[in-house]
Amino acid sequence: MNRILLYVVIALIALLPVLPVTPAFWITHLNYVGLASLVVLGLVLLTGVSGLTSFGQAAFVGIGAYATAWFTTQMAWSPWLALVIALAITFVAAYVLGSISLRLSGHYLPLGTIAWGLSLYYLFGNLSFLGQHDGISGIQPLEIFGVSLADSRHIYYLIWACVLLAMWGSRNLLDSRPGRAIRALKSGQGMAESFGIDTARYKTIVFVYAALLACLSGWIYAHMQRAVSPSPFGLNYGIEYLFMAVVGGASSVWGAVVGAGLILTLKDQLQNILPVIFGHNSNFELIVFGVLMVLVLQYARGGVWPILAHWWEVLTGGASDTRRKAPPADAPALAQRPRPTSGAVVLQVEAIRKEFGGLVAVNDISFTLKAGEIMGLIGPNGAGKSTTFNLITGVLKATSGRVRFLNDRLDTLPAREISRLGVGRSFQHVQLLPDMTVLENVALGAHLRRNVGVVAAALHADRSIEAELLHEAAIQLERVGLGDYLYEQAGNLALGQQRILEIARALAADPVLLLLDEPAAGLRYKEKQELAAVLDQLRKEGMSILLVEHDMDFVMNLTDHIVVMDFGTKIAEGTPEEIQTNPAVLEAYLGGIDDDLEITPEAGSADPALVPGGASVPAGAMAGGSSK
Repeated sequence: MNRILLYVVIALIALLPVLPVTPAFWITHLNYVGLASLVVLGLVLLTGVSGLTSFGQAAFVGIGAYATAWFTTQMAWSPWLALVIALAITFVAAYVLGSISLRLSGHYLPLGTIAWGLSLYYLFGNLSFLGQHDGISGIQPLEIFGVSLADSRHIYYLIWACVLLAMWGSRNLLDSRPGRAIRALKSGQGMAESFGIDTARYKTIVFVYAALLACLSGWIYAHMQRAVSPSPFGLNYGIEYLFMAVVGGASSVWGAVVGAGLILTLKDQLQNILPVIFGHNSNFELIVFGVLMVLVLQYARGGVWPILAHWWEVLTGGASDTRRKAPPADAPALAQRPRPTSGAVVLQVEAIRKEFGGLVAVNDISFTLKAGEIMGLIGPNGAGKSTTFNLITGVLKATSGRVRFLNDRLDTLPAREISRLGVGRSFQHVQLLPDMTVLENVALGAHLRRNVGVVAAALHADRSIEAELLHEAAIQLERVGLGDYLYEQAGNLALGQQRILEIARALAADPVLLLLDEPAAGLRYKEKQELAAVLDQLRKEGMSILLVEHDMDFVMNLTDHIVVMDFGTKIAEGTPEEIQTNPAVLEAYLGGIDDDLEITPEAGSADPALVPGGASVPAGAMAGGSSK
């Protein structure tokens, strides 16, 4: 958000209560908007950013409200001590519920949140010490430095101070190392695991974070209302909070405030207007909300806030050219892993096998890769090359066989543990976070090289570490030729550039072993030459590289050693020269060649593969499609 607009909004919020022309109703209404914004802000991170749909946030509001109500009325404790206790209870409840619920996927997760949301709602209404359906009354108002906040104009400042602080902390969190991991949960969990990110842990973190914001809202609500009852904490309010997040902009921090403001204002006005139109007090606003939801999902799927932000950019002259923005400031270099000595065995694959039911996708494959060596893994369509990659990197579990990396076995480890050992990779089908910048995507690859806690990130206490991560990402992007695209959204790049971006992200992890799945696919000739130069430099630096590729000119000119697969079985292994003359390889690619037939190279092809009997086949003729 433009800083000028931010300052205008903050000034407006601060001045409204002291202006004599501001009606008391407006202040009360804005108090409810602020309380709802706290809950919706948690949903923005949980649902909009992380992709974890929850209908149960109102229940956490109830925990905060009932906890402070009981401790302040029954135990006569300070409301501020009650806040600490309420947050602690919410933390435990959210951690337990999250650990169970977040194991669900698809539509089962929102159904699970509905289940425990209803359970907590009925619990509030049936426990005698909580007053059952009558609730708890006589709650004392808050006081700060002896000043009572019983007046709505006074508690207004507390509410909006909490909202602005929560927005600041949430924005800081999203723009940090743990924030990038959280943003990867929605559409890149498999990729994130391959770079050492414990996605289950971060799901729980964001779930608890959203619950704590809801608890804070409930705590303030109880002291503002001076009484609590179960009705505001039911499933219908959980749905309404989610509705606010979607309408405002489920992936935007400011969308939480916009959504809460729009829905609560519209709800209030409809309750006054619709009875006049239809002549009675039926609950017609639900019908209007349903129609509004359909329209938003149809015409503004990103919510209202992105539209407002775009209008503001147009009004103020548009967005700045990302190529003119300065790169991250210099920072101390990240520590690097020690490299094995030249010629040492880095990767040893021993009779690895993968069966899918009765289908043998990889049939007892064995090979060895040494330090400072580039090995090609080639074969026709469906040969099992990418499956072999996934077995090495822990994406798939081997049926039998062993994979050793230096002194560790990989076949028994999950993908994130393999990444910790120094194995980096790219993917056959590009796996980037399209809404994140190029720089942030690469910084995600360096996740394991520094450690930052969620609290430190939210409090903006991680700036020096963040500078180091972004500086490392910028270095790797310059290395692969994408230094002019640091602040461009990754989804805006061409396919070839996205593949290069994946390589930069893998390099940011400082791997000892780099696995590249079709890195040259989609690249133009010059881009392939530049990529080959980068990979050759990495080889000279002692890095070991295993690559799957279908461009035979690229493979033959770059690799030291080649393994050829067909129908899941290794049919040949050797130097590029040996592979080009191997009859089994020619049989797999071309279906066999008559020794009396002379085949001449295609026009413009490089490095023809010589065939016994005088025939020659261009290396490009051995190219295949994508492997499974």
